[in-house]
Formats: sequence, structure tokens, C-alpha cells
Amino acid sequence: MKSIEPNKLLNHLEGNPLVDVRTPAEFAAGHIPGAINIPLFSNEERAEVGTLYKQVSRHDAMLRALDIVGPKMSGFVKLASELSYTDYIIVHCWRGGMRSSSFAWLLNTAGINAVTVKDGYKGFRRYSASYLSREWKYKVLTACTGSGKTELLWTLRDSGEQVVDLEELANHKGSVFGGLGHIAQPTTEQFENNLFWTMKDFDIDKTVWLEDESKCIGHVFIPQEFYSKMHFSPLVKIEIPFEERVARLVNEYAQFSNEELAYGISKITKRLGGDNTKNALVALEKGDYGEVARILLWYYDKAYTRSIEERRMLVEYEKDFPSFSTNIIVGDILSVFNG
Repeated sequence: MKSIEPNKLLNHLEGNPLVDVRTPAEFAAGHIPGAINIPLFSNEERAEVGTLYKQVSRHDAMLRALDIVGPKMSGFVKLASELSYTDYIIVHCWRGGMRSSSFAWLLNTAGINAVTVKDGYKGFRRYSASYLSREWKYKVLTACTGSGKTELLWTLRDSGEQVVDLEELANHKGSVFGGLGHIAQPTTEQFENNLFWTMKDFDIDKTVWLEDESKCIGHVFIPQEFYSKMHFSPLVKIEIPFEERVARLVNEYAQFSNEELAYGISKITKRLGGDNTKNALVALEKGDYGEVARILLWYYDKAYTRSIEERRMLVEYEKDFPSFSTNIIVGDILSVFNG
């Protein structure tokens, strides 16, 4: 049976669906973007077979697996028959073992062309990690909270630049208020898969633009090696007026309930200090969102300044702008770096 090497998988996906036959729980924990989950076993069935394998024998586990899968075989063929493909259906499991081989055999027996992925999802993960660890040319956009870094990234992307929006991939803006208005975050494993997927067609000889981030975005962690390279990459630093940042934060967050905002404030009480926390909550109760933003920026700006001072030697571009304009700021940045 034909098997595709993980590092060649992307070359075969055009017009050919990718079927992940692992359990729903395995798929939810992390999967190749675009894959279709047709689980050979349910979560409970796989646990049962695995227990038999470990505690009884491989033979007993195999017999139980056949008992489970047998009645499902026609259903698998029907589901696969609904998938259109150019050359074949690509099937994978955890490490390219019995589950994917059995499923592909079934499809081929039923007249549906199918191939497997060598080393399965584990092979994909190994390849994607090595891809992300290459010597990329990062430039990191940095600025105080409320400066519109994400909008600047999007404008860079619209200008044809290679951009990775880590907050977009994490479904979180990074601060204690970062989850407001977002869908649930992916697992860290899925975040890593999505990060690879974003960069899979990038040119390693060209700049990759990122936003300055902490290692943790909400409950998602940036891969250690990727983060280290990003953290010590050249910095592109901009500044816009304080009150404009206040206005931008009010526009972004005043739409949420006072209860949601108060909960966010409560999570940084220790770092904000008792008096500042009290004043912020009083201002929030009065509907004075501008004052809330000013108090919070005292904390966020202090933390940001400390982080930048530790990496001052990495700043390649630094400029104050009288107001926020994505086109003017990005135009100036690109004129410096792209001539």
C-alpha cells in the first residue's frame, strides 16, 4: 500500500481529502488543519482495546477490535464514498500503524483509492516542529498596550508581507481581558499545528512579521524554540499618544459588561495594587471607562517598559507618531526596511 512521507504530505493535499481515523478525543487535542475525523473507535472503545492489549494480550485486543469495527465497516465506506478526490483519499492515525492501514485497506477493497501517511500524525508533528525551528528572519512589532499592533500586522499582510498573527491563532489578545469576544481557545498542540499551517508556504529568505508577545497567550503556549527566536529578534517599536491609546481601549472593551471587565481587573489585583484596583472598580461602576483604561495602562506600560529595556539593543526602528494611522505607520516602516 502506498504511503506518503510526512514532509511530502502538503504536495498531495490538493484535491485529495485527508482522513484522520483517530478517536474524537485525540482529534480534539490536536489535528492536521483541514483533516476530516472518521474515527475507527470511539474514545471508550479505544480505551477498552488498549486495556486488553496491556493487561491481557495482543491477540485478545485484536479480536475485540475486530468485533467493534466489523459492524461499522459499511458505514465507513459510505462516509468515504461521499468524499470527492482527484487521486486518492489520504488516511492517517497516530503513528501510521494498524488503524490507518486497516482503514485504507477497507477503502481500497471497496474500490476507493486510499493511501496512508508514513508515521501518521506523529510524523506530521515531528516534521512541522522541524519546519518551525528553521532560521526564519523575524521582525517583531512592539508598542505599548492599545497602540493597534494587530491592525498594523493586518496592514502589513495586506501589503504582501509574510505575517503571523499569534493572537489570531490563539483566539486571545494576550491580556487578562484578551479572551473577551473570542471563541474558545485551541489546545497548545492545535495552536502549534495552526502556526505551522500559517507558515507552510512562507519564503524563508523573506521577513516574517510578528507582534511582540509573552510566552503564554491566554492558556496557549508558544513553542519554546519559536518563542526564544522571536523574543530575541529585531524590534520595530512605535509609539502613539497616551490618550489615543486610552480612546482605542475604551472603544474596544467598553462593549463588554461591567461584570466581565471587573473579573479581568480582579485577576491582576496583586500586581495592580489595592488602591489602583479599588479606583478602577469605582470608575468602572460610574461608567468612566477612560479612567479605567488610564489606571490599567499604568500597570501595563510599566511591565512593557521593563521588557523593552531588557532588549533595547534589539530595536532596529523606533518612531513616535502624532496619531494612529495604519497606512502612514506601515508605509514608513516598509520604506525603511524595503527601500
